[in-house]
Amino acid sequence: MPAPVRPLNAVDHGKVKINPSRHFAHVEKEQIVPLIVHEFASTAAEMPIVFVKNSETGEFTPVAILGFEQGENLFYGQQWLASYVPAVIMHHPFALMPAQDNPEQMQLVISETDEVLNGTEGEALFTEAGEETQYLEQRKNALGKYFENTFITKGFVNFLVEKALIVEQTLNLEVNGQKRQLNGIHLIDEKKLNALPDEDFLEMKKRGYLSPIYAHLLSMQQFNNLAKLKNKTT
Repeated sequence: MPAPVRPLNAVDHGKVKINPSRHFAHVEKEQIVPLIVHEFASTAAEMPIVFVKNSETGEFTPVAILGFEQGENLFYGQQWLASYVPAVIMHHPFALMPAQDNPEQMQLVISETDEVLNGTEGEALFTEAGEETQYLEQRKNALGKYFENTFITKGFVNFLVEKALIVEQTLNLEVNGQKRQLNGIHLIDEKKLNALPDEDFLEMKKRGYLSPIYAHLLSMQQFNNLAKLKNKTT
């Protein structure tokens, strides 16, 4: 069962400490994790980046693929099996969620998992006087910046949709001598990209979109990396 998520406060969490870990048990069964556009370059060096479509809203979300099957994370182990860890994983056990009494106001919440929370070892969240520690302030600032960057990412994706660059594809792969299909993923169509008029390319350059676009395209090579990790588990 998912760990309970509660608003962070000094009364309930005054004695809590965070024990940093690169074990990341909370994503053991996650095949994909969302990305912000600012981490495309780092992610593309080790993981494929694709877009998934929300069947209810029709919106696209960029994600890193961590496994070939649902519930499979090939980077999960006693230590994370990659140099880069997607930001959404690193922010655990913290998150920003709309406040119950004011949905337009975001509040900091904490996932109360036994793996990272304890009262004896790690980084304290509050001082004896109930004030936020420097560690908590740093975590809050990082999460706030991440939240801001999600809007920049939405702008990037909306631009791709506006230019009809995102297309659905089925990937046919061979892993351990067996043929596999990855369905329901969307990629940037390189032919459509190259057919865009010059003014669109200039606009993408101005907005800083070209780098993440090419990072996404190059990341397709990382399916080979996934296959190698898969070989090690069989």
